[in-house]
Amino acid sequence: MSGPERESFASRPGGPPRDSGAGGPQRERFGRGVERTEVAELARVAAQAADAKSGRDTLVIDVGDVLAITDYFVITSGANDRQVKSIVDEVELQLRDQCGVRPARVEGLDDRSWVLLDYGSFVVHVFLDETRQFYELERLWRDVPRLAWEPAEGASPRR
Repeated sequence: MSGPERESFASRPGGPPRDSGAGGPQRERFGRGVERTEVAELARVAAQAADAKSGRDTLVIDVGDVLAITDYFVITSGANDRQVKSIVDEVELQLRDQCGVRPARVEGLDDRSWVLLDYGSFVVHVFLDETRQFYELERLWRDVPRLAWEPAEGASPRR
């Protein structure tokens, strides 16, 4: 392309990739002005939503420094397919209502053994317990930091 048809980063709505100062351009999957700390907060909201529906062993891992396609994984599981669906619905609801975001894609809802909610800068994995044990994502990503999070206010403490 040349002339006026030529598209440049500066002419795109998000502008050029910004340098994050941590090994390359900052990914802006939610549009202009979304910082990594804001993405971390979105991942925490997802973890709290999963926890509110009794998601098991919910954790948030920071894969941003080793994986170019996303910054965080939220991993949780449910005892049966109805609970997996309930967790997925709650995560989508809370992120939409509290934060105004929706997943770019959802995969795995048909069999509900591993549902993936792709929000771009973070991905939520909701497993059936036995599927989670089989794939062991925590073991695969054991060398990356985990992001601390607390249950939502008013949630009953976990036993």
